Amino acid sequence: MRDPKLNSLLAALHLASPALPVGGFAYSQGLEQAIEDRWVTDMEQAYLWIRDGLLLNLARQELPWWLHCYDCAARQDWALLKLGNQQLSALRETSELRLESLQMGYSMAKLFGQWPLAHALAQFRDMTWSYPAAYAALAACSGVEKETALAAYLWGWIENQVLAAIKTVPLGQVEGQQLLHRLKDDIAQACLIAQQTSLSDAGTATFGLAMASARHETQYSRLFRS
Repeated sequence: MRDPKLNSLLAALHLASPALPVGGFAYSQGLEQAIEDRWVTDMEQAYLWIRDGLLLNLARQELPWWLHCYDCAARQDWALLKLGNQQLSALRETSELRLESLQMGYSMAKLFGQWPLAHALAQFRDMTWSYPAAYAALAACSGVEKETALAAYLWGWIENQVLAAIKTVPLGQVEGQQLLHRLKDDIAQACLIAQQTSLSDAGTATFGLAMASARHETQYSRLFRS
């Protein structure tokens, strides 16, 4: 039998893997429109866009609710988990971002039945899931330590953002790796902010992201769905 810590690490790596069939690679979360508008034209501006999205949006609004959903799933409080899931869907700034979250949440929920230790979630696979709630619930039921699970979730997010920047700024592979190294400290800071932010204080006002996402819905030529 494997060590529980090793089980937790392996499950976290699996959840963060780009091979997980949830479709995150198809989305840029407004970055493609920001590049089209020349807000992001080089590596430094790409770093600032991704960092600000991480620290000013995710850490202060989405992640406190992510942690709430994790805690609810860990103690199998399904009623509160459903409310947290609904809140995460309602917080999406644009229809494009909401559809992204629901599509990825649907894909994540399809994995519930086959994921070891998470069979309790299988009864809810037909629920309308937001992606962060589905991810948090699956991580909690799989025994992934909370901070490790949150870091894995954010690593998957920044990796998708960096890959979008590599394709569309465009950047080189070496610059992409430099971005990932720089963003590691920002992931740690985002985790700390989220843990220190109560649900009553959770919120953000990322107008630039909302504008980019809304305009991206009608961008003429694009690689990404959002």
